[in-house]
Parts: sequence; C-alpha cells; structure tokens
Amino acid sequence: MRPVASKAGWLLTASVALLGGCSLAPDYQRPAMAAPAAFKESAPWQAAAATPPPAGKWWETFGDPALDSLEAQIDAGNFDLAAASARYEQARSLVRQARADLFPQIGVDASVDRNRLSANRPIGRGLASTQTDKIVGGSLAYELDLFGRVRNTIAAGRANAHAAAFDVEGIRLGLQSQLAATYFDLRGLDARILLLRQTVDSFQRAFDLTNTRHSGGIASGIDVSRAQAQVSSARAELSSVEIDRAKDEHAIAVLVGEAPATFSIPVADPQTRPPAIQPGLPSTLLERRPDIAAAERRVAAANAQIGVARAAFFPNVTLGGQGGFESVGGDWLGAASSFWALGPLQAALTVFDGGRRAAQVRQARAQFDEAAATYRQTVLDAFREVEDDLATQRLLVAGEVDQAAAAKAAERTRDLALIRYRDGAADYLEVVTAQTAALDAERALLQVRTRQLQAAGDTFRALGGDFRAGK
Repeated sequence: MRPVASKAGWLLTASVALLGGCSLAPDYQRPAMAAPAAFKESAPWQAAAATPPPAGKWWETFGDPALDSLEAQIDAGNFDLAAASARYEQARSLVRQARADLFPQIGVDASVDRNRLSANRPIGRGLASTQTDKIVGGSLAYELDLFGRVRNTIAAGRANAHAAAFDVEGIRLGLQSQLAATYFDLRGLDARILLLRQTVDSFQRAFDLTNTRHSGGIASGIDVSRAQAQVSSARAELSSVEIDRAKDEHAIAVLVGEAPATFSIPVADPQTRPPAIQPGLPSTLLERRPDIAAAERRVAAANAQIGVARAAFFPNVTLGGQGGFESVGGDWLGAASSFWALGPLQAALTVFDGGRRAAQVRQARAQFDEAAATYRQTVLDAFREVEDDLATQRLLVAGEVDQAAAAKAAERTRDLALIRYRDGAADYLEVVTAQTAALDAERALLQVRTRQLQAAGDTFRALGGDFRAGK
C-alpha cells in the first residue's frame, strides 16, 4: 500500500506543479502593422548632408546655447512631467499590490480571556472556578494560482506600468518639442522686432524728408500724411509683435517651471538655421516613438486581462492553516499548550451566474480589439506626422529661396522709388506702395525661416527622438 500511496502523492504533486504553470491568456503577439519600405517625402534633397537623429538631446543639433539651457530645465521644472511621473509610480505600486497575491497571507493574533465557570454548569459540574485563557497564534491563507489568474493580473499590471513609463517619455518629448517650437517662434518675433525697429527708423527718415519738402513747397500735404501713416502703422505693428513675444516668453517660463514675473529672455536674432534630418526607415519608427511603445504595452495588458477573465470559469483553490499556543495555566508556551490545523484546502466554483463570466470574457476580448486598433491607428498617425514634417521641410526650402528673391526685388523697388521721389520723378504714393511691398516680403521671409525651424523641431518629435538614451 505504501508504494501506491507514494505514487498517488507524486502524481498529485506533479499535477499541481503542472497546473501551476497554466495560463489561460492567449499567446501574445504584437498586432501586425505593415510599414512602408521608405518615407515618401524622404527625398534626395536632404540626403547629402543629412544628420541622423541624435541620442536624446536632439535640440543640440540647432546649435543654440539658449535653447539648450531651456531644454535642460524641463525635467526638473515642468509640473505636467512631474504628474506623469507620479502616474507611473502609481502603476508600479499596482503591480506590487498584484504580486502580493503570489505569497501567503500570514497573520498573527493574541488574546487574553478571564472568566468564571459556574459550579452548576451542565457539563463538568462541580466546584466553581475562575481561569484565564491565554492564546497566541497565527494564521495562513494562500491562493493556489492553478489557472493563472494572479499571474495574468501581474502581467497586465506590469504591461500597464511599462505603458505609463512610455507615457512619461512621450510627455517629455512633447514638452521638449513644444518648448522648441515656442522658442523658435519667439526668435522669429525677435527678428521681426529688429526689422520693424529698422523700418520705423527708415519710415521716420522718409517722413522727415517729405515734411522738409512740404515746408519748401515741393511735396503736398497728402504726401506728408501718407508718410506719417507709414510711421504710425509700423510702430503699431511693432507693439503688436512685442505682445506676441511677451506671450511666448510667458509660455516658455511655464514650460520650464518658473513664474513669468521672474523670467525673461533678451531680444536677440541668433540666425539659427535648421539642420538636415535623416528620418531613417519607417520600420524603426515602431521602436523609437514612446506613444507607439505605450500603445503596444496596453495591447499586451489587454491580452493578459483575457486570461484573468477566463480563469473565472475554473475553481478558486485556497489553502488555509493556523497554529499557536493556548493555556489556562501552567506552561503557556510549552509543547503541551501548542495547537495547529492544516486546512481547509478549499475549492470554490460558481456553477451558474446568468452569463456574467462569459460576458466578462467577451468584454476583455473587445478591450483587446480596441487596444489593438488604437495601436494600429497610433502607428499610422506617426507615419503621417513624419511625412507631413518631411514634406513641410522640403517645400519650405524652395519657398525660402523664392521668398528671399522676392524680398531682394522688393528692396530694390523701394530704394528706386525713394530715389525717384527725391528727384521729383514720382509722387509719394509710389514710395508708400514700394515700402509696404518690401516690408511684407521681408516679414514673409522671416516667417518662412521660423516655420523651417519649427518643422525641423517637430520632425525630431515625430521621429521619437531617442527616448531610450541613457537607459
């Protein structure tokens, strides 16, 4: 009989071990997403001097020390990033909570109870007695994770924690890109401020000339009014641009975690030029973008939740136990006062629930489908963003060449109009028209250059920077 019992015990142990490795979650595979062989807008126009995305500090390719200094302040100062980091810590704590179910839950208790027994009690009738019952002991409860409910819950939590970590990197990258875009806009406004200050001076000189000619009876009062209107209009535009610059400065202050009242950036025109960017292959985008990585981890979490839902169709097996010491006198903690109990080994299974568990499995599968669709849409959006930025950069290169030629032609026209006016060969309306056209052309050229910088910064964001740098 002993060999049979031993064999049965071995089979029971093997069965438990086998079931302990059971998981009811489907085998996970990342949702398939076809990536094109190359970006359509990645044309030869930028291949000669292309710069690969740098490791982490992508903004350094712009060669602007002021921008480098501001970007370095985001990690320590931005509160949106701090909130995202706190959400990541919450997700990690949930994983730790789920992992606790892998271990037995052990409790201890102690009690002292003093009571008097009646002499006329029905059992043990005799003399009355008073006694003190002292108990100290512990208990154990453990769920045998035979069908993977606990392990799949942990897997889902861990995947969600990874997604939260990638969310932090995505927010960091977005803030870095937002700061760069705002900074480039501010520098573009700086260039317009310098242009308008020069324009105001130029218009003022033209007004003084016209006023002198009017005093000599050469120019009409209409010419003086037109010249004055030009000066006043340029000054008004200068005030408007300074308002926009102040808003950009305040926005940058908030991004780096400072109060706008204590933050300032001097007006300057660093003449920064956008770097040429090599986008690489579309397939690498799936590994570089933190939002894509976060979406993929949420698909994995949803897959694990299917296993959690399916485990509800199987028994929930728990093992209990308790032990300790109890005595009303004598050796309280001696062997004679000890007690223990192993069990119960309990299996609980819901037989009928009106379709609740089946609905929960369908819900889990639908959540997986939703997460997979969101992942695929995130990938497509990433491809689109890169194509948009590459197209914008390519077309702005040609646009800058044409706008620069237009600005030079408008400047020559303005200079010739002033010469003709001094010589009396034209009225001041011709000068006003030429001055307005020249200012518009120069303003448009500055806007094109600002857009080039912003498009380059957004391209780095769309490519994902390198969110794994230093990790």
